[in-house]
Amino acid sequence: MKKIVVVLLVAFIIIQFFPIDKTNPAPTPGMDFLKIKNTPEPIAKIIRASCYDCHSNETEYPWYSSISPASWLVKNHINEGRKHLNFSTFATYEPKRQAHKLEECIEMIEKKEMPLESYYIGHQDAKLTDAQRKELVKYFKKEKEETERKMLF
Repeated sequence: MKKIVVVLLVAFIIIQFFPIDKTNPAPTPGMDFLKIKNTPEPIAKIIRASCYDCHSNETEYPWYSSISPASWLVKNHINEGRKHLNFSTFATYEPKRQAHKLEECIEMIEKKEMPLESYYIGHQDAKLTDAQRKELVKYFKKEKEETERKMLF
């Protein structure tokens, strides 16, 4: 039993020498969702607190992202989040894709699938109240309708 503990401890120490890359891509203000949609500040504040760490290039890495293997899980969530939706590059999406992404936001918020439950552990400020969920859904629906309307012209 003692050997197993020693081996695990040594392995834990060794994996600390393989940190994740915490470099965020350069900011692109002209492509950012909140800027191009001129999002009202109360809504923008909710989106920043609940979405931007995983779905933008403005990730603020928590303290535990410096400890492997937790750091690997954090980085994986961020990579997956950005792959599915990146608010920092929203303007690069074609209008049809923008509307689709907004529809996905609505669906995920309504089903309480986003933010992830695991995200709340270190980010209590990201937890959405029912009222905030309603506000976000209403806002995303309005933006989706505007995007679809622009596609017609």
